[in-house]
Amino acid sequence: MTSNRNEKTREQWLKTLAAHRQDFDTPASEAFWSPSLDTASRDELTSIQNSKLAALTPFLYENSGFYRRRFDRLRMTPDDIRTLDDLPKWPVINKAEMMEDAIQHPPYGTYTTMSEELWQERGWMQFSSSGSTGVPRVFRYSHIDRDYWEWANARALYSMGIRRGGTVFPMGGFGPHVWLWGVLYALARMGIAVIPGGGMDASARATVIERFKPSVIACTPSYALYLGQVMKDMGGDPRKSSVQTLFTAGEPALAIEKTRERLENLWGCRLVEFYGCTEASPHCGGYTCPASIQPDRPDSIHLMEDIQVWELVDDTEFLPVPAGTSGLTVCTSLNSESSPQLRFLVGDYTQLDPSVCGCGRTHVRAIGACAGRADDVINIRGIKLLPGQIEQAVRAVPSTGDEFEIILSTQSSGLDVMAVRVEHPQHGNSDHIATAVARAVRSQCEIRVEVEVLAPDTLSKTEFKANRVRDQRSR
Repeated sequence: MTSNRNEKTREQWLKTLAAHRQDFDTPASEAFWSPSLDTASRDELTSIQNSKLAALTPFLYENSGFYRRRFDRLRMTPDDIRTLDDLPKWPVINKAEMMEDAIQHPPYGTYTTMSEELWQERGWMQFSSSGSTGVPRVFRYSHIDRDYWEWANARALYSMGIRRGGTVFPMGGFGPHVWLWGVLYALARMGIAVIPGGGMDASARATVIERFKPSVIACTPSYALYLGQVMKDMGGDPRKSSVQTLFTAGEPALAIEKTRERLENLWGCRLVEFYGCTEASPHCGGYTCPASIQPDRPDSIHLMEDIQVWELVDDTEFLPVPAGTSGLTVCTSLNSESSPQLRFLVGDYTQLDPSVCGCGRTHVRAIGACAGRADDVINIRGIKLLPGQIEQAVRAVPSTGDEFEIILSTQSSGLDVMAVRVEHPQHGNSDHIATAVARAVRSQCEIRVEVEVLAPDTLSKTEFKANRVRDQRSR
């Protein structure tokens, strides 16, 4: 009987997903891959989300031990959550809860709906996202997921202006990171040429750019800064290269104005951005559009609402925040056979705006993009700040290097303090540089810091995601 319920709810879930795959295979206009979805009215988007939610909750209950136990523990049934109005009844799920499930049910946990039998039948690819204890949260996806992944990413890439006729050069380790894998499959669906960029050092990648002239490079913002400098050291000029688009993900770029400006000045081209996470969706969550960067308003990214529900909650009780205020992102994924999570706490700070964008898209926008996750918040002497705020301050001081370091320590008196290490060509006579950085940090974060000015190329270079915080405080 249980097996029959599993199969029935899976069949209904997949049938519901298929019913909403409009304009699926090719772009339908010059501006939109899927005009019927990208410009859907608010009522149409709500109808799609409600239709998917009604099929999702019984599917999760019957096919995921994690969700079944959680429903039972909360004394709820799938019928309790059938529309958007019902979502606040379900407490948000965080990474720690998933990690505990993985510890108790190794090696995969039970928070996805991919059984061993299904994995053997149509398994596609396995990804993982490690937590602070080092226990990986594993996510196995089917070929049905891959198909929806390609489609969602193609819609986002199309919004970003990436088209046939150019060549994309994605750079990364192509290990467990979902972003570049999803991008490769989407580019294949779009018929766009790719130069694989894994397994190379920066000088080799700079040579590829010089020799084969890609129009788009895809990497983290930190790596784009590093690669541009390597090109300069090799006698080249990123501004005169073939690169017309910097396609970034993995770290904030739009959300940190001075970093975006530095990247655009270094490369002399436009910047576009993906946003998402391994846990809540096998595809992008947020993406830029032609109207994302405007001189008279904060930068923004769209969130694809026909395949996800996005909410904001406060950072203490994780309760919904009033419209128009900042909060932490929560995602309900409605586009996956294997990992359709219900109210997962992605945890990035942003503000949502549901008004129609200048590009014509109707999907909600994250205003100011996403500046950083709650997991990354630094709490020092009761003051909470994100590393991106320090980055904004450091980048505001002319000629500071691309790398910097934040060091947290405890003095003998027991007082926690912060120091910032930066690179600068005038390191030998640096009092005025240190003062300028300290003043910029104070203005940005309302905290006093010690500043150490180092010679260029002293700090380690970032190859993928930057980790610039060293916490050496006494516990």
